[in-house]
Amino acid sequence: MLISQVSQLSGAPAATIKYYVRAGLLPAGTRSGENRTSYDESHVDRLRLIRAMLEVGKLSVSSAAAVLAALDDSSKPIAETFEVAQNALARDAVADVSEPSDESIARADAVIDRAGWANCGDNVGRRIVAQTIDGFAKAGHHMSDEYLDRYAAAADIVAAADLDAVGAIADPSERTELMVVGTVLGDPLSLGLRRIAQAHRTSERNL
Repeated sequence: MLISQVSQLSGAPAATIKYYVRAGLLPAGTRSGENRTSYDESHVDRLRLIRAMLEVGKLSVSSAAAVLAALDDSSKPIAETFEVAQNALARDAVADVSEPSDESIARADAVIDRAGWANCGDNVGRRIVAQTIDGFAKAGHHMSDEYLDRYAAAADIVAAADLDAVGAIADPSERTELMVVGTVLGDPLSLGLRRIAQAHRTSERNL
């Protein structure tokens, strides 16, 4: 198909498609004439994934490129691809946030220990939790251990749902893609559902 057809199917303007090719996010089409380039359904699918990462997941172009490169590398185990997606998402989220305090790092480690989560000491989430604890403190609010533990319990349920969905897919490439997409888009999904749940609980308690 022509780039105009790809644009119509994907919703991405032709100029944006060309930019994604230049940025290494989208494979180039096949030259089929002096001024003619052909594309196929794989380009349409890839464009939808790219737009989801950039527009919904709010990844930077460089972070999206890193995730897509890991996704395209069939030699990488799923766990490694998953880690690349986690790190890319977190890198953009914490880029302008100061380093967490030693005290908050220790509290984050304590949450991990109480939750019984193994081999998580170098996970990027540890830094995010510590930065959040510092943010609450700077705003004049102390996060109790009970509050943190309840969040950890909720996160464990969500993580299990993610992996159950991935495990239900037989095709390895589709399974890996869902893991990446779920990692990138799971955060806005959790945010949206949390907002709805807060509104419901507030109304339920007449607050």
